[in-house]
Amino acid sequence: EVQLQASGGGLVQAGGSLTLSCAFSGFTFDDYTVGWIRQAPGKEREGVSCMNSIYSTTYNEDFVKGRFTMSTDNAKNTVYLHMNSLKPEDTAVYYCTAACTFVSGIFEYMFWGQGTLVTVSS
Repeated sequence: EVQLQASGGGLVQAGGSLTLSCAFSGFTFDDYTVGWIRQAPGKEREGVSCMNSIYSTTYNEDFVKGRFTMSTDNAKNTVYLHMNSLKPEDTAVYYCTAACTFVSGIFEYMFWGQGTLVTVSS
């Protein structure tokens, strides 16, 4: 059974940084790509990033613009989303996903887990 658990959210001031963690089980990094999506209040979910098994990551450049970076700890079956220069518009629930693709601006995924709330104050 595929399971994903995001953590690390919280309240941060604009311009600050935050690192989210996603612990996963039921698959390995060689089986599925892993990524992040987010959902802001009153808005639809949008793709943030998707990393494949050779650690190539596609980011949503509509808003990431070099501020976010994914990394992995394969020994812990954990991926991270390092977020810098946070803006109030980054406020959202962030979910990690598995079996993601991000091609031509379209983000798709098969699995997702419980999210973590990020609130950026102005």
